[in-house]
Amino acid sequence: MADNQFPNDAGAMPGKPEIMAPAGSKASFLAALAADADAIYCGLKQFSARMAAENFTIPELARLTSIAHERNTAVYVAINSLIKPDELDDAGRLLDQLNRYAHPDGLIIQDLALLSLARQAKFRGEIHLSTIANVSFPAALDIIREIPDITRIVLPRELTIDEIKAMAGKCPDTISLEVFVHGALCYAVSGRCYWSSYLGGKSGLRGRCVQPCRRIYEQDAGRQRFFSCRDLWLDVLTKLLVDIPQVSALKIEGRKKGPHYVYYTASAYRLIRDHPNDRDAKKAASEYLDYALGRKGTHFYFLPQRPFSPIDVEDHTGSGLLVGKIQGPAKKPYLEPRLALFNNDVLRIGYEDDPWHRVYRVKKNVPKKGNLYLNFIEKDRPRNGAPVFLIDRREGELDKTMGSLEKQLNQLTMPEPGKSRFRADRPQRAIKQFQPFDMTVYRELPEKIPGQQKHVGLWLSGEEPKDEMIQDFYIWYWLPPVIWPDEEEVFSRLINRALKNRCRNFVLNAPWQITLFPSDPQLHLWAGPFCNTTNDLAVEMLSFMGFSGVIVSPELGKSDYTKLPAKSPLPIGIVVGGNWPLCISRNISEAIDTEKPFVSPKGEQAWIRKYGANYWIYPNWPINLTPVQEQLKKIGYRLFIHMEEPVPDSVRIKKRQGLWNWDIGLK
Repeated sequence: MADNQFPNDAGAMPGKPEIMAPAGSKASFLAALAADADAIYCGLKQFSARMAAENFTIPELARLTSIAHERNTAVYVAINSLIKPDELDDAGRLLDQLNRYAHPDGLIIQDLALLSLARQAKFRGEIHLSTIANVSFPAALDIIREIPDITRIVLPRELTIDEIKAMAGKCPDTISLEVFVHGALCYAVSGRCYWSSYLGGKSGLRGRCVQPCRRIYEQDAGRQRFFSCRDLWLDVLTKLLVDIPQVSALKIEGRKKGPHYVYYTASAYRLIRDHPNDRDAKKAASEYLDYALGRKGTHFYFLPQRPFSPIDVEDHTGSGLLVGKIQGPAKKPYLEPRLALFNNDVLRIGYEDDPWHRVYRVKKNVPKKGNLYLNFIEKDRPRNGAPVFLIDRREGELDKTMGSLEKQLNQLTMPEPGKSRFRADRPQRAIKQFQPFDMTVYRELPEKIPGQQKHVGLWLSGEEPKDEMIQDFYIWYWLPPVIWPDEEEVFSRLINRALKNRCRNFVLNAPWQITLFPSDPQLHLWAGPFCNTTNDLAVEMLSFMGFSGVIVSPELGKSDYTKLPAKSPLPIGIVVGGNWPLCISRNISEAIDTEKPFVSPKGEQAWIRKYGANYWIYPNWPINLTPVQEQLKKIGYRLFIHMEEPVPDSVRIKKRQGLWNWDIGLK
């Protein structure tokens, strides 16, 4: 690839957003430096939302951060995992060591407990709210500005340019925005996916997602990757973001990617940012992106007048650049590559969800349309037609630059981090006791509420309960897990109407939704289960924000649930039964139907339903923790939630325990 003919000094241009590159390994970190990225974000061996990346130890990160700072490159550490109750001290010790030895410029967090832990550890850098924290509508900035220490919001990938501008218009001077411009797209809204966790305890909110959305599913006679997305590629459209003053960073996704990808994507977006109207620069940037070994791209919803579905079931969505397919007889399979391959190129044979997929390193140069014979024993031979992807390559010039940086790195001597004695200050349990009660949450209220329940939940919509219902029951309105910018006014009206109708009980499913309510001591505002609350310090932060109670994350295991009540400063509830979604998305493939079952490779059935702007995916077996409900009462839980979701006639509800992670624990 040609050298960059548009050189830049390191450091973001004054008044322009920084180019923020990913690094999941030392090689990728050095590649980001070689590309003159203005900032690098990375994770540690613990508490990262990309645990499949190599990630870093404190000593490794300290040395890399030192060399980055010499080049005027900022380093941000993603500690954007949920923190379980017994992990607060460990997370605090990590922050303490980061602060004393590595000196990163900031943290990227989703769990509100990290705000308290960072303060306790006297962390000196910035605090950024991860996209997993789901700050999705402009008024949310009104409450976030009241929370000390938050300096940046990472926006959801689903926003249009108009919605980004609306968010920017609400930014106070102390807070800026970070916008994704390139890289992998999750099917689900970030922070609203429980698919991997529900199927086996490996939570995406803990960085352990097994990517069930990338797999093949079946509906009717069709077998497709109905949920597997292309990559986000804003490419030259990025110039629309460059002059928005509140946008402080253009973010490239890819902490599991190799140095080749990191170098060429960071280089491309520097060109686009620095030379937005230069035709040659735009052409060079596009060539870099084509060469970066990512999936095919889409601008997604960025242009509201031309939204683009990221799902094309006729096209591959394997990570890497498709270079050909396996051919030839069983004893001598070969690849006829569509482009030249070089010594030490790294190939992946098959899709990542294929149990037999493998990584293969090329041992010699192979010309375009030449033959690369693959040495496999016959029983391990991939099937004919299996796709082959180029996932990394090491070119001479890039290797030379990285080698020079590594030599500089190896000459650094840094003090070894001593053992941290940090202990988290935990909240004192000071809550008013009340009798435990159950609540069933409905989409539409039935004519008659079964059983003896006096508390009834209703998803907030255009439907109003009848006067006699208000007189006979305590109505709790539930807000949705995601409110988009164009829905903010609608929900503000619905909330005001409910308040005028004397409703005082609400369940909010993102902490920032509290900004839509007046300050009124007579209101009972509970943080709902989609707030993903998993520890007592997060509960304390919600109390500070004005919440009356918390319904904890339904992902937790038995030991976590047992520890929470002892230190909770607010009353806590729990989801014990009903239909919980695998995920919530803003998009859907045209190839799959709503209200009809689809089937996983293991025979699990699910269906899709649209509510408002979002698509909810439900499995065909519900949560059922009712067998342990008495046990939960004894340890302090006071509110027990049952989620009632109408099931399509064509879906067969499966009989299974429904304990989710109760026995196996949250990984």
